[in-house]
Amino acid sequence: MALASGLSQSSGSSSVKKKGGKEFTGRQKAAIFLVSVGSDISSEIFKYLREDEIETLTFEIARLESIEPEQKDAILQEFQELMMANQFITMGGIDYARELLEKALGNQKAADIINRLTSSLQVRPFDFIRRTDPAHLLNFIQQEHPQTIALILAYLEPNKASIILQNLPHEVQSDVARRIATMDRTSPEVLREVERVLEKKLSTLSSEDYTTAGGVESIVEILNLVDRASEKQIIEALEDDDPELAEEIKKRMFVFEDIVLLGDRDIQKVLREVDSQELAKALKSVDTEVQDKIFKNMSKRAAGMLKEDMEFMGPVRLKDVEEAQQKIVSIIRRLEDSGEIVIARSGEDEMVV
Repeated sequence: MALASGLSQSSGSSSVKKKGGKEFTGRQKAAIFLVSVGSDISSEIFKYLREDEIETLTFEIARLESIEPEQKDAILQEFQELMMANQFITMGGIDYARELLEKALGNQKAADIINRLTSSLQVRPFDFIRRTDPAHLLNFIQQEHPQTIALILAYLEPNKASIILQNLPHEVQSDVARRIATMDRTSPEVLREVERVLEKKLSTLSSEDYTTAGGVESIVEILNLVDRASEKQIIEALEDDDPELAEEIKKRMFVFEDIVLLGDRDIQKVLREVDSQELAKALKSVDTEVQDKIFKNMSKRAAGMLKEDMEFMGPVRLKDVEEAQQKIVSIIRRLEDSGEIVIARSGEDEMVV
């Protein structure tokens, strides 16, 4: 919530002052703001703050003295400007926010607000590129080296990265996917070099710390959003180039708990191929939502027997539970590959039968 971050970022470097000419601190201004907006809104804001922040603000509210109407109005105006700047940064980055604020508030006021926000703002690499339309970005980067493409996609939002990945040439897709999956940490020097080569004016890195991007989880998240044909082609190519990596990706693309994404008929098809003892072990460590989904798609007699098996089985090693779950996941993926069941994936169109 932008408002919560605005409370945390508020400082005392403004023209709002007490009767004696001393400036209000950021905490005091935050307290005045909370009192001004009322208890209902304040309680909602508190949900987004840490315990220590809540304690501090509660203490400041308790210490508040009488506030002149013009002081309250000035503080509310200040928060409005901070939120407006935050919104502009989210929409188009720091340079974009500065430009709009200068037009609305003047150069000096805009500079003050931006400086206060960026003092604690973490700017990710490729901030500018992440706001570019995926189709335009695809045209811009598809001739780049696969490692460069992988680096950019690793910093993009998964839904945008998936659009670009599925539209890359087939011979490049698996290479880029493999590079994202095996990517660990990238130094600021390399990031700057890539930015320089791409000739894009991006936000300055906020620190010299190594930034983490990529990895198996990153490519799994992307592959879960690409179309099924592209996903299959990429996985098959990875199986040829790096079987172990391909298997690791496949294991993570559908975990056992995701069985709740299946329709009732599909779950029933899966259960017909699952050994009851394996199913009992697989259900030992999952939450009630998953268990209820399974029990719902069994006859009362079968569900009762399964519950008894789980109860009499006693403690089971976590390794055995995970192996049983993976066997069932393999059955699910095989049935999906053969077209017998459908796994609902985020971003896919709904089927009309």
